[in-house]
Amino acid sequence: MKNITIIALLLITFITNAQQTPGNKQTKPITIEGATAHLGNGQVIENSLIMFSEGKLTFVGSANTKIARNGLVIDGTGKHIYPGFIAPNSTLGLAEIDAVRATRDYDEVGAMNPHIRSIIAYNTESKVVESMRPNGVLMAQITPRGGRISGTSSIVQLDAWNWEDAIIKENDGIHLNWPSTYSRGRWWLGEPSTLKENKNYTKQVAELKNYFDNAIAYNAKNTTNNKPFDALLELTTGKRTLFIHVDYEKGIIDAVNFVKDNNVKNIVIVGGYEANMVSDFLKKNEIPVLLQRTHALPNNTDEDYDLPFKLANQLVNSGVLVGLENSGDMERMNTRNLPFLAGTCAAYGLDKETALSLITLNTAKILGIDKNVGSLEVGKDATLFISEGDALDMRTNKLEKAFIQGRDISLESHQTELYKRYSKKLGN
Repeated sequence: MKNITIIALLLITFITNAQQTPGNKQTKPITIEGATAHLGNGQVIENSLIMFSEGKLTFVGSANTKIARNGLVIDGTGKHIYPGFIAPNSTLGLAEIDAVRATRDYDEVGAMNPHIRSIIAYNTESKVVESMRPNGVLMAQITPRGGRISGTSSIVQLDAWNWEDAIIKENDGIHLNWPSTYSRGRWWLGEPSTLKENKNYTKQVAELKNYFDNAIAYNAKNTTNNKPFDALLELTTGKRTLFIHVDYEKGIIDAVNFVKDNNVKNIVIVGGYEANMVSDFLKKNEIPVLLQRTHALPNNTDEDYDLPFKLANQLVNSGVLVGLENSGDMERMNTRNLPFLAGTCAAYGLDKETALSLITLNTAKILGIDKNVGSLEVGKDATLFISEGDALDMRTNKLEKAFIQGRDISLESHQTELYKRYSKKLGN
């Protein structure tokens, strides 16, 4: 009897702590009328009319258009509509509590793991994942970490029963951590923490070249079953994109030239702290950049204090396709601040709608999912939300409704429940 009681209590605890139940499939048309629609492609429609049915957008235009309003009609007067924000290069769902090793599953043993699929470790029940939605982050690229070649990412929507239901694009790309041209002193040995030349850089690049050469030789013979090499082969066919995590000028140039020599079709620079120094090179080679977290300090003491805030503007003005990513300290929890990274870019030179595209259509293009998401256009998924005000401003990013593929999703989370609980206590 005692054991049964314990089991019952555990089940109750599990149920009350579980993620919000995913939304039901859309069964009737929905119309949102009167809101200011930010389409994600640079366009804005005042007094808009947005209609969607069976999870797809069926009309995007002016509310003055003479067209029948079908199904549920939502009055959006004074509100703003946005496409769902996309968080690339994210470990959402791969770890829950940083200090508890048993909850971390984003790093695999070994240095070369192109075949390791992060998606099978993705936890849709994560409390961290559900805390993204109240700020409008509705999609993410689930990305592994560690090693020289970390593994393969997949793109998901953030309202699902399991990882199979969550998938938007499975196995979209392989992630390569390019050797750094610089290293910092080892503080635990009393060395200065300043940057210094990485003396092993050439050796580390040669190891990568040897690995790719072996993969090419294997693929030419194709005599054995080698999953890592099979995964690399998909880079040369264009089935997967190679995401190169690299920051410094020389490393960016070397990395791009290296993979072009190996006939890799699709390349994306991730991080790109010094991408502004080689912007002409990136534009010429049509290489997009998922730029490092905007809310950061400059890497070097002789740089402008606001350089991280201005990098996106510099790259966009140079003609480089740019998206924003949020890797770094507490990256999973801080992913909910993605819209405010774009807001900072707007405060430091970018037009507001151009800044919005850094976390919507631009990112969708870079990830290869722009046919279905990233902007409010007829035929695309009805993945969008209604905000009381400017969604790039933390003071006015207050969601009233959100939809993923037409499903009316919950905006409740552990944090919102606590907010309501203590607001009542304090009489607010």
